[in-house]
Amino acid sequence: MDLTSEKIVKILSKYKFHDVAVEELQKIHRIYPRMVPSAGTYTFNDNSQKDLLELNGNIPVKYEGRSYNFPVQLWLLPSFPFTPPICLLKPTESMVVREGKHVDNRGRIYLPGLHNWDYPKSTVVGLLKEMSAKFEEDPPLSAKTTGESKDPHELLTFVSNLKINDVGFRHHDQPPNKVSVIGGGDLGMASVMSILSKCKVDKLVFIDIAESSTKGGSTDLEIFNLPHVEISKDLAASAGSRVVVVTANAWSGEQSYLSVVQTNVDLYRRIIPHLARLSPHAVMLIASQPVDIMTHVAWRQSGLPPTQVIGAGCNLDSERLSHALDINLNTHKQAWVIGELSDNKVAVMSNTGQSFNGQTELASGNATKPLLDRAFELIKNRGQRSWSVGLSVADITNSVLTNKKKTHSVSTLAQGWGGIGAEVFLSLPCIMGSNGSTRLAGVSLGQEEDSKLKDSITSLSSLMSQIRL
Repeated sequence: MDLTSEKIVKILSKYKFHDVAVEELQKIHRIYPRMVPSAGTYTFNDNSQKDLLELNGNIPVKYEGRSYNFPVQLWLLPSFPFTPPICLLKPTESMVVREGKHVDNRGRIYLPGLHNWDYPKSTVVGLLKEMSAKFEEDPPLSAKTTGESKDPHELLTFVSNLKINDVGFRHHDQPPNKVSVIGGGDLGMASVMSILSKCKVDKLVFIDIAESSTKGGSTDLEIFNLPHVEISKDLAASAGSRVVVVTANAWSGEQSYLSVVQTNVDLYRRIIPHLARLSPHAVMLIASQPVDIMTHVAWRQSGLPPTQVIGAGCNLDSERLSHALDINLNTHKQAWVIGELSDNKVAVMSNTGQSFNGQTELASGNATKPLLDRAFELIKNRGQRSWSVGLSVADITNSVLTNKKKTHSVSTLAQGWGGIGAEVFLSLPCIMGSNGSTRLAGVSLGQEEDSKLKDSITSLSSLMSQIRL
């Protein structure tokens, strides 16, 4: 791999882990010699630009007994290889992108390997192999359907892969902005009203679950007949949703905390698999309590990839923290509360100003601790009533519906982040878009913060081991 050109040398000199990055590039060249490096300027969604190293080339994909070369482009961020690359499909003039589970309509690639990136376990070589495997299951490129296409097999492949989803839309077409809220009660009502206020929805389905202890709000919504709102008691009404918000709880009168949680798990067992089957491409947003456990349970029961199952987690605290830093302490930096939604949660801060794209990085815990401690004190006594959580749910929902790529602290599979080995769900900074979540890279925390996270991992793992899924 030729890394000696003046432009490449200049850009690589700005990479934080220069020697490690060069070593990784050489490894890529040995396995994928046709991945060619060059210097380029990447434009983020907010129109900001940055000079980065890019890799362009083809990856082999086998489909229906034939081999194809899919052109891809990887943009390496300045902290590569400790942060994952931005991956894009680069179709030729005769190709079109087919939006699917792993690719959005602009060609941006989303894979579990990117979501769970943890160098040195994660590498670009492994990522390219994962791309080939996933694209064999669901090819994201096909021939344009024009009279100029010369390969009839490619046309047949294109036609045969047009999928009809549950609401009658072809999978490659833009689906309607449909959101379903599962579970009545105060939080369900707050979520419905907040989503209607903040999000542009074509249809909002509010489903009151009979077994849930949180019910009773749907009747009034039915009486006043709000625009775009459908009231139902049938989960089938949620089919074809882009976001499914679950607020249902089934708290019992039992004294044991484990028994109370198990009651909720049993409720989920009856609804989550159906919701996932009815809306297989939806982002499932969990707001039931305890949120980290119930998000973990929903992921297990749904069979969906971890990028599509998240919990409201510490998003509300994070927004409050950033507001306190901005208004009270005048720092103008984004910050997030991470970890378990409990007394063990901790705060982290962005290295840069408010940036909601792939270039966002976390600052070292020790360097920012005094400032974050002050901001934490400012928000400590604020309550978390249903309407506040409902606004937080609407904020996350809006990021998914608009593909906003805003960074939220949501409960997500934490395994592999910052050396976490256990299968637990914790709130971590994740970029939220139409295909779900992409975690930011891990960061070294201070001793106190690291200890809190480890305590949460231990307690959550212990509780999960006692639950009957």
